[in-house]
Amino acid sequence: MPYTTLISAEDLARHVQDADWVVLDCRHDLTAPDAGRMAYESGHIPGAQFAHVDQDLSDKSAGPSGEFRGRHPLPERNAFVETLRRWGVNHGTQVVAYDAHGGMFAARLWWMLRWAGHEAVAVLDGGLQAWQALGMPLSATPVSRLRGNAEPHYPLVSMVNVEDVLANLANPVSTVVDARAPDRFRGENETLDPVGGHIPGAKNRFFKDNLQADGRFKPAGQLRAEFEALSVMPEKTIMQCGSGVTACHNLLAMEIAGLKGAALYPGSWSEWCADRSRPVATGD
Repeated sequence: MPYTTLISAEDLARHVQDADWVVLDCRHDLTAPDAGRMAYESGHIPGAQFAHVDQDLSDKSAGPSGEFRGRHPLPERNAFVETLRRWGVNHGTQVVAYDAHGGMFAARLWWMLRWAGHEAVAVLDGGLQAWQALGMPLSATPVSRLRGNAEPHYPLVSMVNVEDVLANLANPVSTVVDARAPDRFRGENETLDPVGGHIPGAKNRFFKDNLQADGRFKPAGQLRAEFEALSVMPEKTIMQCGSGVTACHNLLAMEIAGLKGAALYPGSWSEWCADRSRPVATGD
């Protein structure tokens, strides 16, 4: 059976040399875009390739009418599948994504693989720290693979756009859940959010609340109880954050908990607040 949510460092160590496993290093720093690649070049899990959040997992071009689509808008799905082929991903490949940030960036890649219709993708639970805690080696050797033959399939996830979120304000059907830190949600962090606040009616679930103290995800039962405490129905939930990255962490946590069906709003707050005509709420 494929790994479809999380994989332990122990299980990865047993398979890291398997021919049809692709490991992708997603380390990133939102304030220093080259930091992830530099960290990768200094040392990565042997055989891992680098996935750049800005260049591989986003397409920062404007929308068809020149509109701003947020800080990390999705690439075209076919363009992303071409990136998967470049990484050597085939139809049956097991993909493992990791970072050193509790899955903050790896979860975005997890969601995008599922968006492309690829089920066999998992996040390394505990990230690079869990790998190193086993005493496993790192490598500074550049990695390249034979081109893969991945093809787009029916998406295994759903998403909404800004018009859908606006319509939901007029006729509330779904609940928006914001993965940003509480101070950003309340509108108190002008450094990260020059326009502070949140979408009216949204609830706050900081993505780091999905993790235990050691950086691994909480058990499925605990995650389920915590999400159910928000009184949301998965199939009527819209996940968002600053730019559509950490919202995927909440989506992964819900998948682990068996709560399937929530949608991603990829543009998230960075797209929403770019148009001052859209309503903004502050506080709790």
